[in-house]
Amino acid sequence: MTIRWKPSVTVAAIIERDGRYLLIEEHTPEGLRLNNPAGHLDPGEAPQAGCAREAFEETTHLFTPTDLVGIYMSRFQRPAREASPREDITYLRFAYCGELGDRVQGAQLDTGIERTLWMSIDEVRANAHRLRSPLVLRCIEDHARGQRFPMDLVYTDPSVHLLQPAPERS
Repeated sequence: MTIRWKPSVTVAAIIERDGRYLLIEEHTPEGLRLNNPAGHLDPGEAPQAGCAREAFEETTHLFTPTDLVGIYMSRFQRPAREASPREDITYLRFAYCGELGDRVQGAQLDTGIERTLWMSIDEVRANAHRLRSPLVLRCIEDHARGQRFPMDLVYTDPSVHLLQPAPERS
């Protein structure tokens, strides 16, 4: 049987205000790490919609993506420990910048998110050892130097929203 390689698709919000970037501090198997508001793309979801959803879940603020900052790939390997098997994951990340809206009163940070914080790019660089992924800093640096692509660069066919997920094989 042929095994098809499938990268894990993630979306990230690159949010800047007055020269500072909004990051989240989250619990991971490697300890408390810093990340852009980011997460996995859900079935039936366009990348920009996933980015808005993840930003809300992790910051409790509304977020409207306006530009694509970039599309990135990275690979992460975690050794086996105790009851967890070894992991080897390639991530494909769509990073968007946009407009940060109001905080939604009563909304709670997603499970595992300790807090949100604003950091300058120099503070992010000084905390490189605490970043969840090297893509956190790369996306911020690309944004800071003005890298932007139009939203229509990423096309989501209507079939993504209309078709039901295929049943899993046993």
